[in-house]
Amino acid sequence: MDTFKLLKTLTETGAPSGFEEQIAPVVQELWEPFVDTISVDRVGSLIAVKNGRAPEPRPRLLLAAHMDEIGLMVTQIVEHEGNGFLRVTNVGGVDRRQVYAQLVTVHGRKELHGVVGNLPPHLLPEDRRDKPYGYEDLVIDVGLPLADVEANVSVGDFVSFRQPLRKLQGKRVSGKALDNRASVAAVTICLEYLQGRSHDWDVVAVATAQEETRLLGAFTSAFSQQPDAAIAIDVTFGKGPGASDENTFDLGGGPVIDRGPNVHPGLYQGLQEAADSLEMSINTGTHSRYSGTDAFGLQIARDGIPTGLVGIPLRYMHTMVESLDMKDVERTGRLLGEFITRLDADFISNITAALMEEEKA
Repeated sequence: MDTFKLLKTLTETGAPSGFEEQIAPVVQELWEPFVDTISVDRVGSLIAVKNGRAPEPRPRLLLAAHMDEIGLMVTQIVEHEGNGFLRVTNVGGVDRRQVYAQLVTVHGRKELHGVVGNLPPHLLPEDRRDKPYGYEDLVIDVGLPLADVEANVSVGDFVSFRQPLRKLQGKRVSGKALDNRASVAAVTICLEYLQGRSHDWDVVAVATAQEETRLLGAFTSAFSQQPDAAIAIDVTFGKGPGASDENTFDLGGGPVIDRGPNVHPGLYQGLQEAADSLEMSINTGTHSRYSGTDAFGLQIARDGIPTGLVGIPLRYMHTMVESLDMKDVERTGRLLGEFITRLDADFISNITAALMEEEKA
């Protein structure tokens, strides 16, 4: 599988949180050759099932990688000298310092390409020249008269950033929406890996909807699919100039397996053992409360689901120049695949018993 081509296809498809209908068919086409059933649920998450070889009823492992991205939403259409401009607000955790001068696609009745603009610094009052723009300052200019804009765009339409995936040096790439299409790519690589390996458990691969805004797909898919265990796959913070040494990780240094309240110790240990069997370099991340990922939504569904969390190191998160090393994406896919092949009928009972022993100690 060509990882760059895979990431390019995924990241260059615009699908802000709540507008996943464009990315879901792309993921479906990628996953269909590797799974037994595939469908889109009522909130827009894509759910694919690859059956295991054990007799039914088989235990199930859910892999969750969110397919939405940060973006913008139209809040107002304004006129200036007969031209139409769009006021917007954020969808998800957009860093507004990065929005000015970006290329965008407005997903209206038809797609319109535009730019995010405002007055250049030398036309601003002196006390505002060195300050970031707010959403009240910015407009999207699609280069059309007001009547054409109003005919094609409505308040509430979504806007995605338009940025190609670019190769850097070695296996490094940069672009938008690597959070979290990189993890969707890793799950794709995992499903391909499993074509040549046998596994007892059913694998439920979910490209979840609306993680950036409310973890919606994690809550609903974990409830509906009733997995025996789950793993959330997301990006984590990459090392770079000015970054803290705590909970930041080298690009190319391997997957990051998290520990913390959203992670069951048995899943953490099982992922570590799978990495050891592959002689794969990994890192350990930590979270002391809420992890900020789908792991929280998975963990608390129904009567509680033992959950793991795997991260892919990423620089410049929530910008349009997010950067990672494709080796980490590929290793994450292989790690997930190897973990799945090692699951047996006693896995849940064993990790539950071990947890009870830890509590007694």
